Amino acid sequence: MRVIRKYANRRLYDTSESRYVTLEDIKLLVINKEEFRVEDSKSGEDLTRNILLQIITEQENGNPAGGNPMFSNQVLQQLIRFYGDSMQGTMSNYLEESINTFLEQQKALREQMQTAMTATPMELMRRVAEQNMKLWQSFQPSKSPKDDE
Repeated sequence: MRVIRKYANRRLYDTSESRYVTLEDIKLLVINKEEFRVEDSKSGEDLTRNILLQIITEQENGNPAGGNPMFSNQVLQQLIRFYGDSMQGTMSNYLEESINTFLEQQKALREQMQTAMTATPMELMRRVAEQNMKLWQSFQPSKSPKDDE
């Protein structure tokens, strides 16, 4: 696991690569699914969560893609209402599972799109024909042994 140390001067130092890094560098670690931990240089306290929240705040305030922020004011207000509520832990688990499910669905959709994009027109027509045949067969009444007599 990569260790990033945060110093009093707010600089972040990657101990694996022996160099100072930025929040953008840490964002790339997240995107590349590299495991890391950000810790205070003196106390060793885990600051990873704080740094991740800082990255999210920067993304929300200055979305370089030019799109809408991911969290609307209404969503942020609703999230704030869960803090201190008896459902806070449940909400955290729900959000985590929802995001995981969304990512799995996104991956499956991308795979389907990739398959569709790489298939020849004849292959696509064959697949549609197979699906149609299965659909029509499902509408056919089952044959009983008496029908063959």
